[in-house]
Amino acid sequence: MKKIHFFLIIVLFLPHLFFAQTKTEPQNIFAKSYDYVNDFEHILTPKQVKELNDFLKASEAKTKSKILIVSAESVSPYSDLNEYSRHLDNYLFSKLKIDTAVLIVISKQLRQIQFQGVAKIGAKITDPELKDIISTYVIPELKKGDYFKGLQAGTLHLVKKIE
Repeated sequence: MKKIHFFLIIVLFLPHLFFAQTKTEPQNIFAKSYDYVNDFEHILTPKQVKELNDFLKASEAKTKSKILIVSAESVSPYSDLNEYSRHLDNYLFSKLKIDTAVLIVISKQLRQIQFQGVAKIGAKITDPELKDIISTYVIPELKKGDYFKGLQAGTLHLVKKIE
């Protein structure tokens, strides 16, 4: 009798072990294409997006360094903006073949900003210089609620440093 119970348990539960999902692939939450300015959170007007886009495109021609701005309302399924930024930077390079010198990810909802990939231009700008640009030009404008002016001033000074 014990052998029959043991055999039934194995027959009933063994197939579940073979077909059970052990690891799920994270779904791709990133867009299929990116421009210089990607305002997914809608914190900028279309005119402001175009103006920043034109400036970043022109600065890439001068500096040979691509700067991308992404606003994100949510970073789910990632735990924080830093992790989201790292995965987005990796996605841009590996899947879309976009090699950014600097990826700026901002979230009004989370009240955070992240500069990613700065090591690629490390010879032109140091971490203290970057922190100075962020704290002097970007953060004060963000606190006022003027995201365009903060991003514009930050990218302008960043471009000046890497020229």
